Amino acid sequence: MKNILTGMSLMMLGFASSPAEALSRKATPNVVVILADDMGYGDLNCYGATRYNTPNLDKLASEGVRFTNFYVSQAVCSASRAALLTGCYSNRVGISGALMPKSNIGLNPDEEIIPEILKKRGYASAIFGKWHLGDNQKFLPLQQGFDEYFGLPYSNDMWGYTIKGVHKNTNYPPLMLIDGNNPVQEIKTMDEQAQLTTKYTEHAVAFIEKHKKQPFFLYMPQSMPHVPIAASEKFKGKSEQGLFGDVLMEIDWSVGEVMKALEKNGLTKNTLIIFTSDNGPWLCFGNHAGSAGGLREGKGTSWDGGQKVPCIMRWPGQIPAGTVCNRIASTIDILPTLATISKAPMPTKKIDGVNILPLMVGDKTANPREVFLYYYHAGWLEGVRKNQWKLVLPHKSQTYEGVVPGKDGSGGPTRQGVTVPLALYDLRRDPGERYDVQEQNPEVVAELLKIADEARKDLGDGINDIKGANVREPGKVKESTAKTEKVAIKHTID
Repeated sequence: MKNILTGMSLMMLGFASSPAEALSRKATPNVVVILADDMGYGDLNCYGATRYNTPNLDKLASEGVRFTNFYVSQAVCSASRAALLTGCYSNRVGISGALMPKSNIGLNPDEEIIPEILKKRGYASAIFGKWHLGDNQKFLPLQQGFDEYFGLPYSNDMWGYTIKGVHKNTNYPPLMLIDGNNPVQEIKTMDEQAQLTTKYTEHAVAFIEKHKKQPFFLYMPQSMPHVPIAASEKFKGKSEQGLFGDVLMEIDWSVGEVMKALEKNGLTKNTLIIFTSDNGPWLCFGNHAGSAGGLREGKGTSWDGGQKVPCIMRWPGQIPAGTVCNRIASTIDILPTLATISKAPMPTKKIDGVNILPLMVGDKTANPREVFLYYYHAGWLEGVRKNQWKLVLPHKSQTYEGVVPGKDGSGGPTRQGVTVPLALYDLRRDPGERYDVQEQNPEVVAELLKIADEARKDLGDGINDIKGANVREPGKVKESTAKTEKVAIKHTID
């Protein structure tokens, strides 16, 4: 496995005469990271979606780079977000699954996350949207290095109401919008859910205006298309794919408003925009769920439909327009890449991300991430990828296949406890992971098993009850086991 990149200069990394070296001499850019929730690999026009339009995201792709092998750390909410912000596989920082309201754990404030890294270079920072890394005040964004926060503390389905506005018998506390550290509005109805995208966007535009004369980091983790989905009046009924299409069009509109604000303030050329998703689609919700674009399975699994997501990056004049990157990259690579670009110091603790700037600027010879580890559940190592080869390790999983999905906001069942055997897939020829070729490639299997053994020593493996030597503790309210969302459960919203 490649070693973690730590604070070495681009000259030492061997890019002295590359586009990345020339880029490093320019002014540090503003950074906007927009994270959709449960958006699948096939949910944008530039990734194959039809029956609704995503023109702003398509424009970003045409003016930047579109990744085709971009992964999240785990195919579920909190774990994925922890990985993006820390540059670590989520189990390294003690976060798995999705934290429930009143969880006794959260992202440890001792971890150095993106806004804290960039603050050392004078960046202002804000998050507008879904946090989901602990709702106790000690874990909220203002205590984690962000200057501003407006949004929900966890997923929008963790509330006490149905999609028809009826109060349910539930243990969920009120779902509150939070401004800074203060609750400001309870979300009780789908009409109020429908305003979330607009509210986040208005805050983002205001933040850009406020900080246009200094570098800034803007993080926009949208609450949707995670169920329950809702569109405002300006988009309701606008797509040919029903409410889900309306919601995707509104998210695309939100991206467009951010792009307009940057252009209005003369910031387009000096702003890096990254758009991606936290995991694949929650397929049991049928017409209220997205598409994995032909990949196998979806959210809550370590098949590529769960962990491979769309990713678009635009930085005019630095990222070549209209390019496609087929190399492996991940959300855990964003932090070290931003640190490299801004010349900020890397975190002092071990991370797993690598610098993917050479991929962004079009270096065809670069391959900074050959290996990716597929973790899920309580630190279960369920797969290993090296270049085109993916070895699926024996484990138990859920499956959406062979089960009728739900409709109109009601979640259908999933089959639980399905035994997944050892299998090898050539993802270059078989991205849908259907044809096991381990018998034809025993040397590849042996190589990937060796990588898996090394990963277990470092990061652990819940399947084999191995505690990793370099796994850190989450933040804790008190000594207790946290409640976590089990994505595999039957989940109905109405």
